[in-house]
Amino acid sequence: MNNNFKLTDLPVNERPRERLLRYGAETLSNSELIAIILGNGTSKENILSISTRILKVTGGLNGLLNSRADELVKVNGIGKAKAVQLLALGELSKRFKSYKSGQSYKILNSRDASKLVMDELKVFDKEHLYVIMLNTKNVVIKISDVSVGSLNSSIVHPREVYNEPIIKHAASIIICHNHPSGDPEPSIEDINITKRLQECGKIIGIELLDHIIIGDGVYISLKEKGIM
Repeated sequence: MNNNFKLTDLPVNERPRERLLRYGAETLSNSELIAIILGNGTSKENILSISTRILKVTGGLNGLLNSRADELVKVNGIGKAKAVQLLALGELSKRFKSYKSGQSYKILNSRDASKLVMDELKVFDKEHLYVIMLNTKNVVIKISDVSVGSLNSSIVHPREVYNEPIIKHAASIIICHNHPSGDPEPSIEDINITKRLQECGKIIGIELLDHIIIGDGVYISLKEKGIM
């Protein structure tokens, strides 16, 4: 793609905004949709080219929506303002998927919990530990990412896991983490961490309901396996 051409150089009916209005948002590519959100490019590169490159650098749409500000501003053509726009887009996407556009989300089983975090966790190339906080009716209060890196007892400390649930007055929690290999089979360390957090939860008064391990589109519930 010629980076120097402007979107105004295109025929009117081929420009992303006009195509969206005429044919519908579903007909546009991810790059075109992002270009519409970001608006303007730079003097050296048009916004459609920048949007295409952002997707390539971040590893696609899932990678983009889970990128941090410091990662985004390293991309040529993305300053703080555009990084903020993309972060807002990512957060709205997460809220829509997780909370059904503002409605309460009730977890009745491990499948409900896995659906809540699957799309985010399965794309990470490092292990992330999420804590799902629930009220007395098993409705989600909040989800927090409390740890990044290989899970072991020296990294995953109970105070990090239970700190926010205590502040949020959660009645119970579910912990979820991903295996970048795609295989959700629990390791010995996964089991040891689960039992340690389960004991701490009994002392604190916030029950650990389950530990769900996310693989590539699949999951394993340690509660269903009888490990906890």
